[in-house]
Amino acid sequence: MTISPDPMNISPDSLEEPDSLKQSDPLKQPGPLANGAEPLALHAEALLFDNDGTLISSLESVRRCWTRWAGEYGVTAEDFARVGLHGRPAAEIVADLLPPARVPEAVARIEELEVADAAGGVVALPGTLGLLASLSPDRWAVVTSATRRLAEARLAEAGIRPETLIAADDITRGKPDPEPFLLAARTLGADPARCVVFEDAPAGLTAGRAAGMTTVALTTTHTAAELSADVLVPDLSAVSAQATAGGVELVIGG
Repeated sequence: MTISPDPMNISPDSLEEPDSLKQSDPLKQPGPLANGAEPLALHAEALLFDNDGTLISSLESVRRCWTRWAGEYGVTAEDFARVGLHGRPAAEIVADLLPPARVPEAVARIEELEVADAAGGVVALPGTLGLLASLSPDRWAVVTSATRRLAEARLAEAGIRPETLIAADDITRGKPDPEPFLLAARTLGADPARCVVFEDAPAGLTAGRAAGMTTVALTTTHTAAELSADVLVPDLSAVSAQATAGGVELVIGG
């Protein structure tokens, strides 16, 4: 997403481009998978999915809600431009934009706006429902920077009800810190080095790499040039999975 110079049309944007890839684990493959390349097969103990921009899209809802919120709190497009937005918890974003005394009320307000706007404002992205239906519920988790209340509202609107959901309420440090993904792996009983992270935002990809996990970037909200990951795909329709006794067999691309 991009930030319009019009303060009444404000939307979250990405963080700065993350650091170079780690390639120490044999599970990781150097460089992105180009369209038309040979399919890439991976074995994982667990799959960890970001929510917005990866499983679902709430782009129009986000624009409506944050634009209204910005008008109520006197935040301009220039204010948004100086902080990292996409893929970060709302509480961190608000803390970067407003004086401390106003933060609790402002965080509650943006959550209220976004939860109310979830109905009719969310769609599952291509490939999402089919891929999740092929997975055992104990082999995947949603790892989101949204609050649990907002994440559950958006996921339910798209027909997704994960057994394991790691939300902003569950952590002390959000993406790009690895804490959310490490907590998800621990909750699922999976070795972080054998987890695959699916993300659309630079902050989330940085978090996944810092957790020692394989990263798959989706070009749903950012260009390929803005994303640094082990594998690059347009969306989850490029991914198929089969449950195994020891985890999940993935085929990406092709």
